Amino acid sequence: MGMCPICNGFRNVTLPCASCSGSMENSGREADFYDDYSPYMPIDQMKLEDGYPADYAEEECPHLFKCPSCGASQVFLIKE
Repeated sequence: MGMCPICNGFRNVTLPCASCSGSMENSGREADFYDDYSPYMPIDQMKLEDGYPADYAEEECPHLFKCPSCGASQVFLIKE
C-alpha cells in the first residue's frame, strides 16, 4: 500500500484551472465528501467504492481541487 504525498503532507500541489487558468487548490480526498462518516472509513475500503476503478490497483488517491477564482472543481488522481 502506497502513501499519498498530499494526504501525508510531503507535498503541496496547485494545478491550473481549466475554466479560468487560475490556481486550483486541494480541498482534500474526494471520498471525504461522500457523507458524514466517509472521512472515518478505511481508505482502501473507500477506494473500492468510490467509482474510480483503477485507483486501488494503481495506488492513486483521488483529490478534489477547487478554483477560488471561478469556483470550478475537478478530481485529480495523485500517485501514491
